[in-house]
Amino acid sequence: MSKNTIFIAKKIITMNPSRPEATHVAVRDGRILGAGSLEELTTWGDYTLDESFADKVLMPGFVEGHAHSMEGSLWSKVYCGWFDRFDPSGRMWTGVKSVDALVERLRVAEAALEDPSAPLSGWQLDPIYMNNTTLSRADLDRVSKTRAVGILHASGHIMNVNTKALELAGMLKPGLNHPGIPLGADGFPTGELKGPEVMTPVGPFVGYERNMLDADDTGLRNFAKLCVRTGTTTITDLASRMDDDTVNMMLRVTSEASFPIRLMPFRFFLGLSSKELIKTVLALKTRATDQLRMGQIKIVVDGSIQGFSARLRWPGYHNGAPNGLWYIAPEQLSEILHLALDAGILVHTHTNGDQATQLVLDTLAPALQKHPNPDHRFTLQHCQLADAAQFRTAAKLGMCVNLFANHHFYWGDEHYKLTVGPDRATRMNAARSALNSGIPMAIHSDAPVTPLGPLFTAWAAVNRITASGRVQGEEEKIRVHEALWAITMGAAYTLHLDNEIGSIETGKKADFAVLESDPTACDPMALKDITVWGTVQGGRIFPVADL
Repeated sequence: MSKNTIFIAKKIITMNPSRPEATHVAVRDGRILGAGSLEELTTWGDYTLDESFADKVLMPGFVEGHAHSMEGSLWSKVYCGWFDRFDPSGRMWTGVKSVDALVERLRVAEAALEDPSAPLSGWQLDPIYMNNTTLSRADLDRVSKTRAVGILHASGHIMNVNTKALELAGMLKPGLNHPGIPLGADGFPTGELKGPEVMTPVGPFVGYERNMLDADDTGLRNFAKLCVRTGTTTITDLASRMDDDTVNMMLRVTSEASFPIRLMPFRFFLGLSSKELIKTVLALKTRATDQLRMGQIKIVVDGSIQGFSARLRWPGYHNGAPNGLWYIAPEQLSEILHLALDAGILVHTHTNGDQATQLVLDTLAPALQKHPNPDHRFTLQHCQLADAAQFRTAAKLGMCVNLFANHHFYWGDEHYKLTVGPDRATRMNAARSALNSGIPMAIHSDAPVTPLGPLFTAWAAVNRITASGRVQGEEEKIRVHEALWAITMGAAYTLHLDNEIGSIETGKKADFAVLESDPTACDPMALKDITVWGTVQGGRIFPVADL
């Protein structure tokens, strides 16, 4: 029998209601024997007392229920975001505040490229902060007229490209009739592409291949570094193409002894018929490992609110913009839900707008009547504009919700004055209403859309502060302990992993977030500023200082 390790900490916040706090936790073979006092835990036999965390606070390893591993690979491209942001190495990149500043940053990067045919790729563009400027291909032609240039928006739902990119993709022609391809006064595409259907054909020419949602091996390791820096030990990759090369790479990298996270990728619904999708996901499930949990589906129903591509119910967008885009036909959505329920496959569905949320609710109800499953845990992801009635309906259907709490800070002001107006902006990501409805709830970052950081996400849900410093939606605030539950047990529940992770109790994985101070004892406004020392994952210790 392996010798036990007992860790002592200044405080252990277990998220186990029957024993919420402890001073010691015993670990054997990567699992938790128990949490309590030293005297209690020595009854398990021979042990080594590890005092590495004697002055730290331990929590269950944070669980991020909505993120994308592509962030790790995106850092090989040009950062074009509005906000300052840390990369996986800990370097701070300053945000770009105007189109001219954006063009200049891209020009510098373009000048450094040795291959004249290589594309120039950027990411995290957010025109809504540039007075909602519509970037055109002419703007990017200022960077280069001979090299393809493409920039992915922060939402991940829109891309801007230059004339050369359109030319290479065979799309530089007048009269294209597609709602995702705006046309200029000359009848030619403006260079703005909305939605995966029109982004995908251009992607390979601007450094965003067909599987641009997936990380490469270096990117996946960088993604894992971001997890350690933020206390995250289990994380989703919530829209992976999961072709054979990607799956083999994931299996190889996640099996490395130094890989510090448990990854749960969801197979993106596009590219396969409904029946082929189910068959593929069932096959992936048979290849899953402890560190790579495969066998789930991600559906995207609409786009993004700040990109004006989300589907909104009446009265629509506050500024009069036309309604957004459907990414899936109701018939296909219904077929996938029926087949997934019958096969016992977990489905998470992206719905930003309340019209998209209503479509899922209306479609799941008859599917459940035909395929009853009292514990399916299908989850509405983002679900930003859901009202109390929709939360109540979702709860009755046995659904979960994962709310985009970070949105209050990053786009709250813009939603208030531009996209949806004061009333709806005040109740966006209505965590209090969700909890009051009885629906199981998680909160998330949607990294790379916003930076990964569960403590920041908890701060956002507790305080609902916008970038300008306003409180937006006082009545929808939740308490600190509720937010901490949402980033541990709440997220674990949405993934059917609450029996393995999310709390520090006997039998679960020895996954801990190691913190320098106590999130339950600080001012709620200081939650986001708590320093993460590192993580313990499966009993293995990963200090941030060693990254």
